[in-house]
Amino acid sequence: MIKVLVVDDSALIRKILTEILSSDPNINVVGTASDPYLARDKIKQLNPDVLTLDVEMPRMDGITFLRNLMKLRPMPVVMVSTLTHNGGLVTLDALEIGAVAYIPKPCLEGEGWFAMREEICDKVKSAAAAKVAAFDPDRFVQKSVIQPIDRAVQLSDKIIAIGASTGGTEAIKDILMQLPGQMAPIVVTQHIPKAFSTSYAQRLDRSCQINVVEVADGMRVSMGYAYLAPGDQHLRFEYSGQNLVCRLSSAPPVNRHRPSVEVMFDSLRQVFKGRIVSVMLTGMGADGAQAMLRLKQAGHTCLVQDEASCVVYGMPKVAFELGVTNVTTALRKMPEVILTELRKKV
Repeated sequence: MIKVLVVDDSALIRKILTEILSSDPNINVVGTASDPYLARDKIKQLNPDVLTLDVEMPRMDGITFLRNLMKLRPMPVVMVSTLTHNGGLVTLDALEIGAVAYIPKPCLEGEGWFAMREEICDKVKSAAAAKVAAFDPDRFVQKSVIQPIDRAVQLSDKIIAIGASTGGTEAIKDILMQLPGQMAPIVVTQHIPKAFSTSYAQRLDRSCQINVVEVADGMRVSMGYAYLAPGDQHLRFEYSGQNLVCRLSSAPPVNRHRPSVEVMFDSLRQVFKGRIVSVMLTGMGADGAQAMLRLKQAGHTCLVQDEASCVVYGMPKVAFELGVTNVTTALRKMPEVILTELRKKV
């Protein structure tokens, strides 16, 4: 039984979240709090496994409370944030500080919440199993970039494809920040709402030597760029002449996700004429694992994050159990492993 403390200044939201979470037989809402000061006392009294935390609250905002909490008593936190530009920025701040996941506040106070019941319960259960570390200020410090690839190495016939879910926003950032600007193209599918994906791509672009952009339909895939799938569309590919281009699709979710890692992996396998280096990072569920197996069977390279460094060992675990991996490695070693694979002659 997962013990949850709901923290929100709105009595209505506290009631709705309590009702939704209590509908799952594996979740027990042990208490609620209307502000961080009350939450602090209830954490001591009730010792919850997971905290749901609103961003905007009286007396102390959610981000300040989260930073204090992750320094003094690290625990799994699921942020509750509005689907706005500012809400997206604050949510990304929370993930950097150590929040495990987020619940986007729907526009409709009642009906919208209950339509997300399964997603909300899944996120809380996933958070309960997540590995949580104390807040590390060094996370905000620019990481050293790995030595660039020798110009004699052929990169134009290679592409890197990265898939991730829970914990992935920071894992992807940790990898891209260490890669040099001279790189084979990188395509990324991270499970993220559209309201957050634009801000996320912009933040990555400011932090990395490689150029990071959110995909627009018809965008040409070029060396030195990383392409992030928008939060509400699948990322596919096709050739226009000799150029590989991105195609966006609003087709139904696959494995309950849009964008889906499986869609991206399968499209690359079916279309790309060169070598694919696929990477599966932290995340709950199994999205992309079967597609990664098909990549392996087609002779492409499959890299999987190891259990110890995953926030949630879900998607990588399924891929590993399917036997798809060429290399299983810790997140901190993944950038060098990617470059090693790119240097190999096929």
